[in-house]
Amino acid sequence: QVQLVESGGGLVQPGGSLRLSCAASGSIFGFNVMGWYRQAPGKQRELVATATSGGTTNYLDTVKGRFSISRDNAKNTVSLQMNSLKPDDTAVYYCNWRSPITGDVFWGQGTQVTVSS
Repeated sequence: QVQLVESGGGLVQPGGSLRLSCAASGSIFGFNVMGWYRQAPGKQRELVATATSGGTTNYLDTVKGRFSISRDNAKNTVSLQMNSLKPDDTAVYYCNWRSPITGDVFWGQGTQVTVSS
């Protein structure tokens, strides 16, 4: 089992910035992927950004150049720095941990990000 605790999120004006953080604990070992997904009302959950324990990152096209994901393998944390936020970024953001080796997938409880003037 892996537990994920998220922090950050909130209300921000368009063009503003927010930082999300997620700490993982539990049975963490081997190659794994941590990242962030989001789900807006009436829409499917989508991948925002991921980072492997080897350092490879991946981003949703619409956030490239605005969002930056980083992780600390020693602390089992992952952060998402979100800049130049747009109203379309409004969603519940979920931290995700998965192991491509075992197939295990775990989710955080979600944190609301609202971009509005």
